Amino acid sequence: MNILTTLAAFVTALALTFLLSRPTARWQWLDHPNDRSLHQRPTPRTGGIAVLVGGLTGGFLLAFFVPATHPLLIALLPGLLPLIAVAWFDDQQGIAVGWRLTVHVWAALSLVLLDLAPRWLRLLGGSWPLPEWIAVILTALFVVWMINLYNFMDGMDGFAGGMAVIGFSALAWLGRADAGFSSVCLIVAATNAGFLVFNFPPARIFLGDIGSTILGFLAAACGLWGQREGLFPFWALLLVFSPFIVDATVTLVRRLLRGEKVWQAHRSHYYQRLVLLGWGHRRTVLAEYALMLACAGSTLLAVHWSLAGQTILVTAWVLVYGLLIRGVSWLEQRRYAPTH
Repeated sequence: MNILTTLAAFVTALALTFLLSRPTARWQWLDHPNDRSLHQRPTPRTGGIAVLVGGLTGGFLLAFFVPATHPLLIALLPGLLPLIAVAWFDDQQGIAVGWRLTVHVWAALSLVLLDLAPRWLRLLGGSWPLPEWIAVILTALFVVWMINLYNFMDGMDGFAGGMAVIGFSALAWLGRADAGFSSVCLIVAATNAGFLVFNFPPARIFLGDIGSTILGFLAAACGLWGQREGLFPFWALLLVFSPFIVDATVTLVRRLLRGEKVWQAHRSHYYQRLVLLGWGHRRTVLAEYALMLACAGSTLLAVHWSLAGQTILVTAWVLVYGLLIRGVSWLEQRRYAPTH
Protein backbone atom coordinates (compact mmCIF):
# COMPACT_ATOMS: atom_id res chain seq x y z
CA MET A 1 0.00 0.00 0.00
CA ASN A 2 2.94 2.33 0.64
CA ILE A 3 3.89 1.98 -3.02
CA LEU A 4 0.41 2.97 -4.26
CA THR A 5 -0.03 6.01 -2.01
CA THR A 6 3.55 7.18 -2.58
CA LEU A 7 3.28 6.78 -6.35
CA ALA A 8 -0.06 8.61 -6.45
CA ALA A 9 1.39 11.49 -4.44
CA PHE A 10 4.45 11.69 -6.70
CA VAL A 11 2.53 11.57 -9.99
CA THR A 12 -0.06 14.12 -8.83
CA ALA A 13 2.59 16.57 -7.64
CA LEU A 14 4.69 16.04 -10.79
CA ALA A 15 1.77 16.65 -13.17
CA LEU A 16 0.45 19.66 -11.29
CA THR A 17 3.92 21.22 -10.92
CA PHE A 18 4.38 20.89 -14.68
CA LEU A 19 1.06 22.61 -15.35
CA LEU A 20 1.69 25.40 -12.84
CA SER A 21 5.18 26.07 -14.16
CA ARG A 22 3.93 26.79 -17.68
CA PRO A 23 3.65 30.45 -18.78
CA THR A 24 0.00 29.82 -19.71
CA ALA A 25 -0.95 28.58 -16.21
CA ARG A 26 -4.10 30.17 -14.81
CA TRP A 27 -2.46 30.90 -11.46
CA GLN A 28 0.64 32.97 -12.09
CA TRP A 29 1.78 34.41 -8.79
CA LEU A 30 5.24 35.49 -9.83
CA ASP A 31 8.25 35.97 -7.60
CA HIS A 32 9.92 39.04 -9.08
CA PRO A 33 13.66 39.35 -8.42
CA ASN A 34 14.89 42.18 -6.20
CA ASP A 35 18.17 43.13 -4.55
CA ARG A 36 17.71 40.37 -1.95
CA SER A 37 16.84 37.60 -4.43
CA LEU A 38 19.11 34.92 -5.85
CA HIS A 39 17.06 34.39 -9.03
CA GLN A 40 17.26 36.60 -12.12
CA ARG A 41 13.82 36.36 -13.75
CA PRO A 42 10.18 36.32 -12.58
CA THR A 43 9.31 32.76 -11.54
CA PRO A 44 5.96 31.24 -10.43
CA ARG A 45 5.78 30.58 -6.70
CA THR A 46 2.82 28.21 -6.89
CA GLY A 47 4.73 24.94 -6.41
CA GLY A 48 3.31 24.64 -2.91
CA ILE A 49 -0.13 24.07 -4.44
CA ALA A 50 1.21 21.02 -6.28
CA VAL A 51 2.83 19.73 -3.08
CA LEU A 52 -0.41 20.31 -1.17
CA VAL A 53 -2.64 18.56 -3.72
CA GLY A 54 -0.19 15.68 -4.09
CA GLY A 55 -0.10 15.26 -0.32
CA LEU A 56 -3.89 15.36 -0.03
CA THR A 57 -4.18 12.75 -2.78
CA GLY A 58 -1.77 10.41 -1.05
CA GLY A 59 -3.34 11.12 2.35
CA PHE A 60 -6.85 10.35 1.08
CA LEU A 61 -5.73 7.02 -0.36
CA LEU A 62 -3.85 6.21 2.82
CA ALA A 63 -6.89 6.96 5.00
CA PHE A 64 -9.07 4.86 2.69
CA PHE A 65 -6.83 1.79 2.62
CA VAL A 66 -5.36 2.12 6.14
CA PRO A 67 -8.30 3.41 8.25
CA ALA A 68 -6.17 3.51 11.40
CA THR A 69 -4.35 6.57 10.03
CA HIS A 70 -7.60 8.48 9.40
CA PRO A 71 -8.03 10.02 12.89
CA LEU A 72 -4.49 11.43 13.02
CA LEU A 73 -4.65 12.83 9.49
CA ILE A 74 -7.93 14.56 10.34
CA ALA A 75 -6.46 15.81 13.61
CA LEU A 76 -3.69 17.66 11.76
CA LEU A 77 -6.16 19.73 9.72
CA PRO A 78 -7.10 22.32 12.42
CA GLY A 79 -3.49 23.44 12.49
CA LEU A 80 -2.74 22.92 8.81
CA LEU A 81 -5.74 24.64 7.19
CA PRO A 82 -5.24 28.10 8.78
CA LEU A 83 -1.56 27.93 7.82
CA ILE A 84 -2.52 27.23 4.21
CA ALA A 85 -5.04 30.09 4.18
CA VAL A 86 -2.58 32.66 5.55
CA ALA A 87 0.19 31.48 3.23
CA TRP A 88 -2.23 31.67 0.28
CA PHE A 89 -2.94 35.35 0.96
CA ASP A 90 0.72 36.03 1.72
CA ASP A 91 1.78 34.59 -1.64
CA GLN A 92 -0.75 36.76 -3.49
CA GLN A 93 -0.63 40.13 -1.76
CA GLY A 94 1.34 39.87 1.46
CA ILE A 95 0.02 39.82 5.01
CA ALA A 96 1.08 41.48 8.26
CA VAL A 97 3.71 39.68 10.34
CA GLY A 98 1.42 39.73 13.38
CA TRP A 99 -1.32 37.78 11.61
CA ARG A 100 1.16 35.21 10.32
CA LEU A 101 2.68 34.71 13.74
CA THR A 102 -0.74 34.38 15.38
CA VAL A 103 -1.69 31.57 13.00
CA HIS A 104 1.70 29.91 13.49
CA VAL A 105 1.17 29.92 17.27
CA TRP A 106 -2.30 28.42 16.80
CA ALA A 107 -0.84 25.68 14.60
CA ALA A 108 1.67 24.91 17.35
CA LEU A 109 -1.05 24.80 20.01
CA SER A 110 -3.12 22.47 17.81
CA LEU A 111 -0.31 19.92 18.15
CA VAL A 112 -0.25 20.47 21.91
CA LEU A 113 -3.99 19.70 21.96
CA LEU A 114 -3.18 16.43 20.18
CA ASP A 115 -1.03 15.55 23.21
CA LEU A 116 2.16 15.69 21.15
CA ALA A 117 3.99 17.90 23.65
CA PRO A 118 6.75 15.79 25.25
CA ARG A 119 6.31 14.91 28.90
CA TRP A 120 10.00 14.11 29.24
CA LEU A 121 13.09 15.79 27.90
CA ARG A 122 15.21 12.97 26.50
CA LEU A 123 18.64 13.82 25.13
CA LEU A 124 21.43 11.29 24.50
CA GLY A 125 20.37 8.85 27.18
CA GLY A 126 19.36 11.43 29.77
CA SER A 127 15.71 11.82 30.71
CA TRP A 128 14.11 14.63 32.72
CA PRO A 129 10.41 15.18 33.49
CA LEU A 130 8.92 18.35 32.04
CA PRO A 131 6.24 20.35 33.86
CA GLU A 132 3.22 20.74 31.60
CA TRP A 133 3.55 24.50 31.17
CA ILE A 134 7.23 24.20 30.18
CA ALA A 135 6.40 21.41 27.73
CA VAL A 136 3.71 23.60 26.11
CA ILE A 137 6.05 26.60 25.77
CA LEU A 138 8.92 24.53 24.36
CA THR A 139 6.61 22.76 21.91
CA ALA A 140 5.10 26.04 20.72
CA LEU A 141 8.53 27.62 20.23
CA PHE A 142 9.80 24.56 18.37
CA VAL A 143 6.82 24.35 15.99
CA VAL A 144 6.75 28.09 15.26
CA TRP A 145 10.49 28.06 14.59
CA MET A 146 10.29 25.03 12.28
CA ILE A 147 7.51 26.71 10.27
CA ASN A 148 9.50 29.91 9.89
CA LEU A 149 12.93 28.42 9.34
CA TYR A 150 11.62 26.34 6.44
CA ASN A 151 10.29 29.57 4.96
CA PHE A 152 13.65 31.30 5.54
CA MET A 153 15.56 28.47 3.90
CA ASP A 154 13.37 28.31 0.80
CA GLY A 155 15.54 30.72 -1.17
CA MET A 156 17.56 28.61 -3.57
CA ASP A 157 16.64 26.34 -6.47
CA GLY A 158 16.10 22.75 -5.35
CA PHE A 159 16.96 23.43 -1.72
CA ALA A 160 13.75 23.13 0.32
CA GLY A 161 12.41 20.34 -1.91
CA GLY A 162 15.63 18.37 -1.56
CA MET A 163 15.63 18.74 2.23
CA ALA A 164 12.05 17.46 2.30
CA VAL A 165 12.82 14.42 0.13
CA ILE A 166 15.88 13.44 2.18
CA GLY A 167 14.53 14.47 5.59
CA PHE A 168 11.11 12.84 5.39
CA SER A 169 12.55 9.70 3.76
CA ALA A 170 14.88 9.38 6.75
CA LEU A 171 11.97 9.85 9.16
CA ALA A 172 10.01 7.18 7.27
CA TRP A 173 12.84 4.71 7.78
CA LEU A 174 13.34 5.67 11.44
CA GLY A 175 9.60 5.21 12.07
CA ARG A 176 9.06 2.12 9.93
CA ALA A 177 7.74 0.21 12.97
CA ASP A 178 4.58 2.34 12.63
CA ALA A 179 3.15 1.80 9.15
CA GLY A 180 0.91 4.87 9.34
CA PHE A 181 3.72 7.20 10.38
CA SER A 182 6.09 5.82 7.76
CA SER A 183 3.44 6.16 5.03
CA VAL A 184 2.74 9.81 5.89
CA CYS A 185 6.45 10.64 5.73
CA LEU A 186 6.87 8.83 2.42
CA ILE A 187 3.92 10.74 0.95
CA VAL A 188 5.52 14.05 1.91
CA ALA A 189 8.85 12.94 0.43
CA ALA A 190 7.15 11.76 -2.78
CA THR A 191 5.23 14.98 -3.37
CA ASN A 192 8.43 16.96 -3.03
CA ALA A 193 10.26 14.60 -5.37
CA GLY A 194 7.60 15.35 -8.00
CA PHE A 195 7.96 19.09 -7.38
CA LEU A 196 11.76 18.87 -7.43
CA VAL A 197 11.76 17.69 -11.06
CA PHE A 198 10.86 21.27 -12.07
CA ASN A 199 12.52 23.05 -9.14
CA PHE A 200 16.04 21.67 -9.53
CA PRO A 201 18.44 24.34 -10.88
CA PRO A 202 17.55 26.15 -13.03
CA ALA A 203 14.14 26.21 -11.34
CA ARG A 204 11.00 26.74 -13.39
CA ILE A 205 8.83 27.12 -10.27
CA PHE A 206 9.23 27.87 -6.55
CA LEU A 207 7.45 26.45 -3.50
CA GLY A 208 6.11 29.75 -2.25
CA ASP A 209 4.86 30.31 1.29
CA ILE A 210 2.20 27.62 0.97
CA GLY A 211 4.75 24.89 0.35
CA SER A 212 7.41 26.01 2.83
CA THR A 213 4.84 26.59 5.60
CA ILE A 214 3.30 23.14 5.12
CA LEU A 215 6.69 21.44 5.16
CA GLY A 216 7.87 23.22 8.29
CA PHE A 217 4.67 22.32 10.12
CA LEU A 218 4.77 18.68 9.01
CA ALA A 219 8.44 18.32 9.95
CA ALA A 220 7.63 19.52 13.46
CA ALA A 221 4.47 17.41 13.69
CA CYS A 222 6.20 14.23 12.51
CA GLY A 223 9.09 14.84 14.90
CA LEU A 224 6.75 15.23 17.86
CA TRP A 225 4.64 12.28 16.71
CA GLY A 226 7.67 10.04 16.32
CA GLN A 227 9.15 10.84 19.72
CA ARG A 228 5.78 10.40 21.47
CA GLU A 229 5.36 6.94 19.96
CA GLY A 230 8.94 6.02 20.82
CA LEU A 231 9.87 5.53 17.16
CA PHE A 232 13.08 7.58 17.48
CA PRO A 233 14.68 9.99 19.93
CA PHE A 234 14.01 13.68 19.45
CA TRP A 235 17.67 14.45 18.73
CA ALA A 236 17.36 12.28 15.60
CA LEU A 237 14.87 14.73 14.08
CA LEU A 238 17.15 17.65 14.93
CA LEU A 239 20.16 15.99 13.29
CA VAL A 240 18.26 14.94 10.16
CA PHE A 241 17.05 18.51 9.58
CA SER A 242 20.19 20.16 10.98
CA PRO A 243 21.30 21.61 7.58
CA PHE A 244 18.24 23.87 7.80
CA ILE A 245 18.11 24.25 11.60
CA VAL A 246 21.75 25.26 12.02
CA ASP A 247 21.88 27.69 9.09
CA ALA A 248 18.61 29.42 10.02
CA THR A 249 19.33 29.55 13.76
CA VAL A 250 22.92 30.79 13.52
CA THR A 251 21.92 33.38 10.92
CA LEU A 252 19.04 34.61 13.11
CA VAL A 253 21.33 34.96 16.15
CA ARG A 254 23.95 36.83 14.10
CA ARG A 255 21.34 39.26 12.78
CA LEU A 256 19.89 39.81 16.26
CA LEU A 257 23.35 40.60 17.63
CA ARG A 258 23.86 43.13 14.83
CA GLY A 259 20.55 44.79 15.64
CA GLU A 260 18.97 43.99 12.27
CA LYS A 261 15.23 43.69 11.65
CA VAL A 262 15.05 39.92 11.52
CA TRP A 263 11.62 39.82 9.86
CA GLN A 264 12.92 41.54 6.74
CA ALA A 265 14.21 39.62 3.71
CA HIS A 266 17.97 39.32 3.39
CA ARG A 267 20.77 37.34 1.76
CA SER A 268 22.91 36.43 4.75
CA HIS A 269 22.08 32.72 5.14
CA TYR A 270 25.12 30.55 4.56
CA TYR A 271 23.66 28.92 1.46
CA GLN A 272 22.92 32.37 0.03
CA ARG A 273 26.44 33.53 0.77
CA LEU A 274 27.87 30.54 -1.12
CA VAL A 275 25.75 31.35 -4.16
CA LEU A 276 26.90 34.98 -4.01
CA LEU A 277 30.50 33.79 -3.75
CA GLY A 278 30.13 32.38 -7.25
CA TRP A 279 29.23 28.78 -6.47
CA GLY A 280 25.87 29.15 -8.19
CA HIS A 281 22.64 27.33 -7.41
CA ARG A 282 23.56 23.92 -8.78
CA ARG A 283 26.96 23.54 -7.12
CA THR A 284 25.68 24.91 -3.81
CA VAL A 285 22.58 22.75 -3.71
CA LEU A 286 24.56 19.61 -4.59
CA ALA A 287 26.94 20.38 -1.72
CA GLU A 288 23.94 20.84 0.55
CA TYR A 289 22.48 17.52 -0.64
CA ALA A 290 25.74 15.82 0.34
CA LEU A 291 25.48 17.41 3.79
CA MET A 292 21.82 16.37 4.13
CA LEU A 293 22.60 12.78 3.13
CA ALA A 294 25.51 12.65 5.59
CA CYS A 295 23.30 13.94 8.42
CA ALA A 296 20.46 11.54 7.57
CA GLY A 297 22.76 8.55 7.07
CA SER A 298 24.64 9.09 10.32
CA THR A 299 21.33 9.46 12.16
CA LEU A 300 20.02 6.17 10.80
CA LEU A 301 23.17 4.44 12.02
CA ALA A 302 23.52 6.22 15.36
CA VAL A 303 20.05 5.45 16.75
CA HIS A 304 21.30 1.90 17.31
CA TRP A 305 24.57 2.96 18.95
CA SER A 306 25.40 3.19 22.61
CA LEU A 307 25.06 6.45 24.54
CA ALA A 308 28.78 7.05 24.18
CA GLY A 309 28.63 6.54 20.42
CA GLN A 310 25.68 8.90 20.03
CA THR A 311 27.39 11.54 22.15
CA ILE A 312 30.54 11.30 20.03
CA LEU A 313 28.50 11.62 16.83
CA VAL A 314 26.62 14.71 17.99
CA THR A 315 29.86 16.28 19.20
CA ALA A 316 31.47 15.53 15.84
CA TRP A 317 28.61 17.22 14.00
CA VAL A 318 28.90 20.30 16.22
CA LEU A 319 32.56 20.52 15.22
CA VAL A 320 31.74 19.94 11.54
CA TYR A 321 29.19 22.74 11.52
CA GLY A 322 31.63 25.01 13.28
CA LEU A 323 34.20 24.33 10.56
CA LEU A 324 31.64 24.83 7.79
CA ILE A 325 30.55 28.17 9.24
CA ARG A 326 34.15 29.28 9.58
CA GLY A 327 34.88 28.01 6.07
CA VAL A 328 32.22 30.24 4.47
CA SER A 329 33.62 33.27 6.30
CA TRP A 330 37.14 32.34 5.16
CA LEU A 331 36.00 32.09 1.53
CA GLU A 332 34.41 35.53 1.81
CA GLN A 333 37.56 37.01 3.30
CA ARG A 334 39.62 35.62 0.43
CA ARG A 335 37.24 36.82 -2.25
CA TYR A 336 36.63 40.30 -0.88
CA ALA A 337 40.09 40.94 0.54
CA PRO A 338 41.56 44.18 -0.87
CA THR A 339 44.29 43.69 -3.45
CA HIS A 340 47.45 45.78 -3.47
